[in-house]
Amino acid sequence: MSEIRLAAETRTEFGKGAARRARRAGFVPGVVYGHGHAPVHLNLPGHDLMMALKTANALLVVPIEGKDEYVLPKAVQREAIKRTIEHVDLLLVKRGEKVTVEIPVHTEGELAAGGNLLEHVLNALPIEAEATHLPESVTVSVEGLEAGAAIHAKDIVLPAGVTLAVDADAVVLQVIGAQAAPAEEEAAEAEGTEA
Repeated sequence: MSEIRLAAETRTEFGKGAARRARRAGFVPGVVYGHGHAPVHLNLPGHDLMMALKTANALLVVPIEGKDEYVLPKAVQREAIKRTIEHVDLLLVKRGEKVTVEIPVHTEGELAAGGNLLEHVLNALPIEAEATHLPESVTVSVEGLEAGAAIHAKDIVLPAGVTLAVDADAVVLQVIGAQAAPAEEEAAEAEGTEA
C-alpha cells in the first residue's frame, strides 16, 4: 500500500462555528491521537482527504509539529444526506508497528449451478499487519461451491506478514441453497391433491 501525503494545518479554533468555517473553506476538521501524545487538532484538505479515503485503510502522511507522521483513519463522520466528510479521527502509527484493521473480502468465480446464493457473513476480515504494509483487500475463490459450503477465516490465504485478528473457525462466506417461492410451493401442492 502506498502512502498518501496530505497538507494539513494545525487547528487553533474549536467548536461548531470554527468547524463550519473550516468546511466552508474546503477543509475537514480532524484529530490525531495515539502513542501517549496529546491529541493534535488539524484541518485537512477536504477533496484530497475524500480521494484518499476511497482506499480502505489508507496510510496517510500528515505534518505534525513540523515533522511528517504516519496516520490511519480510525473514524470518519459523514453528513447524512450529501455524504461529505464532516470530521475524521486519525490514529498515529509508527513504521514497523503492528495494527489491527479490517480489510474488504472480494470473491471471484461462479457458484455451482442450481440458483445457489452466496452470503457474506463477514464483509470485512479483521487482520493484524505492519502499519506501512497493509493489504487493500483479500480475494477468495468461490468457484464451484455448492449449497452448504462455507469458507472459514483459516481457509483464506493472506499475504506474508499478515495474521488473522479473528477466530480461525469464524465463517466468512457461506453458500445457501435456492429456496422455492411460497406461491410455487402452493401450486405444486394443489396439483398434487388434484391427481
